Amino acid sequence: MKYWRALPAADVEGRWLLLALVAALVALIVASLAIGRYPLSLAMIADTLLGRGDGSQSSATAETILLLVRLPRVATAVMVGAGLSLAGAAFQTVFRNPMASPSLLGVSAGAGFGASLALLFHLPTIAVEGAAFIGGLAAVVASFLAASSVRGNSLITLILCGMVMSALFQAMISLVKYVADPVDTLATITFWLMGSLAKADAADAATVAAPVLLGGATLFALRWRISLLALGEHEAAALGADVARLRTIVILCATAMTAATVCVAGIVGWVGLLVPHIARMLFGMEPGRAMIATATLGALFALAVDDVARSASVIEIPLGVMTAVIGAPFFLFLVMRTRNEQWS
Repeated sequence: MKYWRALPAADVEGRWLLLALVAALVALIVASLAIGRYPLSLAMIADTLLGRGDGSQSSATAETILLLVRLPRVATAVMVGAGLSLAGAAFQTVFRNPMASPSLLGVSAGAGFGASLALLFHLPTIAVEGAAFIGGLAAVVASFLAASSVRGNSLITLILCGMVMSALFQAMISLVKYVADPVDTLATITFWLMGSLAKADAADAATVAAPVLLGGATLFALRWRISLLALGEHEAAALGADVARLRTIVILCATAMTAATVCVAGIVGWVGLLVPHIARMLFGMEPGRAMIATATLGALFALAVDDVARSASVIEIPLGVMTAVIGAPFFLFLVMRTRNEQWS
């Protein structure tokens, strides 16, 4: 308590704001478990989670909906939002580019191609997710190999190679869609590429949670060194950072998190681009607090958008479509608001 009171007023205010943000996420998680076509009361949710069902038909229905449908979907949405946001913040710091996003090095396009190819051959869900993960990693590796073969290798070269790989894999996705059966396969591929959590289950939640938690923990442990990269390569090296090694670790962690989210949720844009800016505007540049705020805001945003996607109409709206519809105008608002200021 003495330490808390010794903190500057702005720092204490930031801590309270961060606690309020975490509380808002917890409240939204509870609300997300309750809302839906079959609404559940807080008492039913508590009884089901604590194993106090009375054995009635309504209790069995509530248990099925909560444990097999909503809880895995909510957990997956939280992990997807946190993973994409942390990956976006990491890429923006490493490349010193406010427009950097998790798809910068072609990971989203590579994952989309892997999944599309698996869907074209009617492979099972686990194979589709595995192909998406491998495709995302392959795109980033190809970007690195292409950049390393160019004389005078630099961040700009890596970004350009990533753009080339993204365009290449997007073209390959178009080719897969062109040869796909228009009756059923084409629709499946198109729907997957739009992004959705409609089929999320416990296995999907575990699949995305492992890379996001491990990658997020690694980035948090290296947060102070990563913040040096925002100063520039020469300045970071002068302060004792192994720039090449640190940059590789950060990109690998961000890529693994992005590939994991894409393989279970499809291509969900704007989260990794928009949320890090909001987190920095609200909580400043202190690395630890900024990372926690970024992950929490990302989880809050993805979960809220998914709630709207599954509740706004009779037919569920794809998550990727909703994040673009909400994120693009809001990002434009941020640009207009800060047009006379420098992006942080």
